[in-house]
Amino acid sequence: MSVGKTVDDLGIELGERIAATDEYERFEVATEAVENDEEAQERIQEFEQLRQEFSLARQTGSADQDAVEELKRAQRKLHSLPVMQEYLEAQEALQDRLETVNEAISEPLAVDFGGEAGGCCQN
Repeated sequence: MSVGKTVDDLGIELGERIAATDEYERFEVATEAVENDEEAQERIQEFEQLRQEFSLARQTGSADQDAVEELKRAQRKLHSLPVMQEYLEAQEALQDRLETVNEAISEPLAVDFGGEAGGCCQN
């Protein structure tokens, strides 16, 4: 560790470096594109409404296979938009990059930094 740098300082630097990666920048651009796409926003709202309705139906025991299929159709319709496809691909690329960072951080530790660091007494 560099003289004068604390773990917190290194954490901030790591966050800044992650934000400067191609994967993060691609994700930011894709997120903005989805947020500014009227059709994507309409389909997101439709999907979220159906998901909430399905969740309530499941809690009351009234969810059926038709509701499941309707929710899946709405998700496929949303994901078929090119702007959403790019968003999902960018999100996956960023997640892969963050998993690599997690592995690098976890390697010298006896714990999975991203997965188990906060847990207690887990088997």
